[in-house]
Amino acid sequence: MALTIGVDVGGTKIAAGVVDEDGRIVEDLLRHTPADSPDQVADTISEVVLELAGRHDVEAVGVGAAGFVDETRSIVRFAPNLAWREEPLQKKVSERVGLPVVVENDANAMAWGEYRFGAGRGESHVVCVTVGTGIGGGLVFGGTLYRGRWGMGAEMGHMRVVPGGRLCGCGNLGCWEQYASGNALVHDARVIAAADPDRAGRMLELAGGSVSDIEGEHVTQAAREGDEAARSAFASLAEWLGQGLADLAAVLDPGCFILGGGVSRAADLWLDDSRAAFLRALTAREHRPHPELRKAELGPSAGLVGAADLARHP
Repeated sequence: MALTIGVDVGGTKIAAGVVDEDGRIVEDLLRHTPADSPDQVADTISEVVLELAGRHDVEAVGVGAAGFVDETRSIVRFAPNLAWREEPLQKKVSERVGLPVVVENDANAMAWGEYRFGAGRGESHVVCVTVGTGIGGGLVFGGTLYRGRWGMGAEMGHMRVVPGGRLCGCGNLGCWEQYASGNALVHDARVIAAADPDRAGRMLELAGGSVSDIEGEHVTQAAREGDEAARSAFASLAEWLGQGLADLAAVLDPGCFILGGGVSRAADLWLDDSRAAFLRALTAREHRPHPELRKAELGPSAGLVGAADLARHP
């Protein structure tokens, strides 16, 4: 059975693995990302690939990169959390490892992995939304990964939903990810706790009594323990997420939405509310099929598995 290597490059870690044609990970490795040096990132990717290739007969390499990847799947135009600017990543890695290399946006790789081997199996039209620090996404239409003319499609987290709203890291105001992401959850929790500390007692206790020290894990634990402020923050995220998905459904008409990313680990606290908000906002909801909202199945391995499979479909 043909083996390929998938590499998922994030701002803090590089995960790599040998993957078979059924999406099974045969062996995987994890390394720290030297985020300040493009050459060191390429070296680290190449080192893990060569280590894995030394123990397995692999045919190609797929790299999922957290940034804008050009239409040729070779150059990372820009990455917000790495020093990549017009970085010829495909060429650098291919020259170092002596194998064919395909570079793809990490959210696209995750979407492909879920479509092929996870929650999207059996669907031809899939929208994958990663709800993490921000919001990323990937689109598979008719069994084909949609990338856009310049390879930069599906940046759905930067749809502007509030004119003149919160400042986003992209430089615009009011982007969706400022209201329906992990950062948004923490922002709302801190605002609520500052305004009404008594209501946020458990959340503040977990954060050592400091509003500014409240983090996502504190909000999640407190919500599960009944903290009203934490539950309100999740309710806000769920409402914004459902509304945004309804807007995407009006444009894209998918068979299902797959929801992944770090916040999906707390899906028990928001997914049902998001489904309800989605249906309330869905255009012509009484006269159309309703796309399903599904939790992603592959977890943190989705990007690695998707990148490895995309190496088979350059």
